[in-house]
Amino acid sequence: MSSQVEVAKRMEWAQKWAREAGEIMKQARFADHKDKAIQWTYKGEQQELVTNVDRHIDQMLCDAIRATFPEDQIVSEESFPHRSNTALSHDMWVIDPIDGTVNFAHGLPHVAVSIAWYHQGRPYLGVVYAPFLDEMFAAQLGKGATLNNQAIQVSHHKALKTALIGTGFPYERAQRHALIPTLTQVLTHCQDIRRCGSAALDLCHVACGRLDGYYETVSLWDFAAGILIAEEAGAEASHFQPVTETRYLTGDHWLVSTPEIHQALNDIVTSVAV
Repeated sequence: MSSQVEVAKRMEWAQKWAREAGEIMKQARFADHKDKAIQWTYKGEQQELVTNVDRHIDQMLCDAIRATFPEDQIVSEESFPHRSNTALSHDMWVIDPIDGTVNFAHGLPHVAVSIAWYHQGRPYLGVVYAPFLDEMFAAQLGKGATLNNQAIQVSHHKALKTALIGTGFPYERAQRHALIPTLTQVLTHCQDIRRCGSAALDLCHVACGRLDGYYETVSLWDFAAGILIAEEAGAEASHFQPVTETRYLTGDHWLVSTPEIHQALNDIVTSVAV
């Protein structure tokens, strides 16, 4: 196991890099010349939006990691989206340059950079920084979670019927229809649903009690930092359907909530989930 000193050193760098990424986002959004402004295209099936700023930040983070920790592996949404099995035996950074790219492109504030560091297949540190809200969420394994250096914890809300639940939807439109029965059941049994457009921030909002629960299938870089922050703040986390990969390496079927409503929420989503 890596020493706490090594983890703490990486935490300092991760927060520094997160703030630098946030500055790049702000400069692009408020650019005074169109050549410096946000430009976007689509990848995959022409449905997933990506901006020039995503790629700029991704390159900045990858270069910084290579220069500072050359032995560490990198998994990033834009540059290195595929994780090899050999990465499990190495220290590994998992980064999302902009989580909430659609929000970013449209001028909404729920946007974040997500940086996690893994050791032997599990997160040891997580940083999620929302530059337009100036909120820095951070956690180190076994050290608790913070928001702007102040300790945070989950809501400890006791009743699902008055709980606020977060979720999200995939880019692939064909996949959305199958999610509606689950959404309907959760909405029927809770106070309301929120869809903020950033999985990393949804997890952090569970961590600080703004949301009482959250469920979704996402990518590794979407949850890698946020899941540690949520768990270190006291959240209960599980997969509401069977998964084939190691717990912290699959984004399938995450259910994260304050412990008091976890079983009730799990019963709802497993009753209709496909």
